[in-house]
Amino acid sequence: MIDPRFVYLAVLLAAIGGYSYVRDTLRGVAKPNRVTWSLWGLEGVLGFGVELQQGIGIASLMTLMLGLVPCAVVLASFKSPDGVWKIGAFDVVCGTISIAGLCCWGFINRPTIALGAFVAADMVAALPTLRKSWLAPSTESSRVFVMGCGNCVITLLTLKLFTTAGALYPLCVAVGDFVMATLIISRAGPRLRGEALVIPRTSS
Repeated sequence: MIDPRFVYLAVLLAAIGGYSYVRDTLRGVAKPNRVTWSLWGLEGVLGFGVELQQGIGIASLMTLMLGLVPCAVVLASFKSPDGVWKIGAFDVVCGTISIAGLCCWGFINRPTIALGAFVAADMVAALPTLRKSWLAPSTESSRVFVMGCGNCVITLLTLKLFTTAGALYPLCVAVGDFVMATLIISRAGPRLRGEALVIPRTSS
């Protein structure tokens, strides 16, 4: 366990990653999938509200950033004509399933099952962007996922006691962010498919 105040460092990392992604979206470098980012924003804000009621403490700042950063990304996507990914049937299906999971979370009275439904909703919401990171990594920006992974790992290390309620959500987000960052940085999808690599534009 590390000092709980390290959560402030986690918040800083999330803010840096979020700023980078918003900037890249406004410049047309990144093309966020609005299904994923809208649901991430909703889930983060809802999760933060619940943690406030439960008295989680400063660790809930991690969840707040997981809501605020996606909301900022979605807003940026409407400001940039080039900063958006076309929504397809797969995205709609994932979004519908994710919303259904959130509804289950809201109505189930058994905490562990409700948490499982919430985390499942978050993971399904990530699938469109995970798929895009595999198919078109040049339309993504890895820094937000690298910083998001660091945010969650630091938050996990500040926990005095590892419980399902406290650790499951940040652990799953950390794993998801790590996988997407790896796919984007390595360009694994195009490489394995034998496609010519598209070198993304970089921003300073």
